[in-house]
Amino acid sequence: MNELAVKLNETLGPAAEFLSSAGRRMYFPYGGILGQGAEAKKCEINATIGMAFEEDGTPLVMECFSKSLNLDKKTFLYAGSFGNPDLRAVWREMEFRKNPSLVGRTFSNPVVTNALTHGLRVTAELFAGPGDAVVVPDLYWDNYALVFGEACGAKLETFETFVGGNGRFNAEAMKAKLLEDGEKKILILNFPNNPTGYTATIEDAGEIVAAVKAAADAGKKIVVVLDDAYFGLVYEEGVHGESLFAEFSDLSENILAVKLDGTTKEDYVWGLRVGFITFAFKGASADQLKALEAKAAGNVRSSISNATGIGQRIALAAFADPAYAAQKAEKYAVLKSRYTTIRKILADHPEYAESFDVMPFNSGYFMCVRPKGADAEAVRRRLIEKYSTGTIVLSGLIRLAFSTIPKAKLPQLFANVAAAVKDVVKGA
Repeated sequence: MNELAVKLNETLGPAAEFLSSAGRRMYFPYGGILGQGAEAKKCEINATIGMAFEEDGTPLVMECFSKSLNLDKKTFLYAGSFGNPDLRAVWREMEFRKNPSLVGRTFSNPVVTNALTHGLRVTAELFAGPGDAVVVPDLYWDNYALVFGEACGAKLETFETFVGGNGRFNAEAMKAKLLEDGEKKILILNFPNNPTGYTATIEDAGEIVAAVKAAADAGKKIVVVLDDAYFGLVYEEGVHGESLFAEFSDLSENILAVKLDGTTKEDYVWGLRVGFITFAFKGASADQLKALEAKAAGNVRSSISNATGIGQRIALAAFADPAYAAQKAEKYAVLKSRYTTIRKILADHPEYAESFDVMPFNSGYFMCVRPKGADAEAVRRRLIEKYSTGTIVLSGLIRLAFSTIPKAKLPQLFANVAAAVKDVVKGA
């Protein structure tokens, strides 16, 4: 049991006896992303949070979403546990445009969730239980541990994310984990990855799919969860630009694919809380897919009744706006420009390699560095105390959310990180 949960239970004393086993395991991650972010709120440079801001510090928001706040009275109706049917149809059609490889493949209609984290929880409650193995790279979003581990009692099994120092995704280590004892496995694949900002290259994607198929052919029952929260935010050539959901949708009778996505990061509307969960497996009939939709909707019904009707109506109006595509491209360009700036900063300052290694990154909102000769948490605290710079520490890495930082401040961000590492190494 996580030590934070133990402390909470100790605080509750005899009242802890009222809790279920899941309730006893639950805790708030005070020292995780949210806690570290709270410590950095007053920093001049705050690279902690998974949102995106304009160069002037205002939220990076598309007008086709913001102008829709003045909607008709239908906005205030229940949306239903499956979600607004018009929105479900539109999102499904958009998936074909974003993922041309889905054409000709069979998959369910999306069920609306209260954004992607809720979709993860629905997935965990449908497919993961006590003792089930959840296979994840060792560089993963810490909320997986809460959702699958503490809330549902499953056990996270990690493998080394990258092969040595060459930046290749470690498909062989992933396959080895899938082939370990136990008939059923749940595999979470998150591209672009949080925290690293890495998306599988075309070559890596082929190896990932082949590795999962090999495990399925060996008799393993595998639920492949595609966490596509940052879908579409790819900044380099040679990167797999579609969701791997297409490949897994009809790969094997032993593989069930679950796609989790939504407006939050894709459309820069973090508070809208509109997400989707979609299912597929080889040979699935229409009735079988409808059954999975019904199970997901039943879970939604049993927990929150239905996702926000207002958010769904705003999303539907934005997707119908003729300016949607152009506005989305404009906001994407803001993030890609920062990515390009970071690449130039790192190229112009080879001396930074004395302080930290740069982890592979090519997409998303984040990138990570591994400090040399210094504890990452000590560096994070030094950055706050001396350099007024907020960062996040995960798995021994320092995560930098360049999505929040104006280009003018990016050089100072990396200079501060390098200086803080040197301070900690020297004991200054």
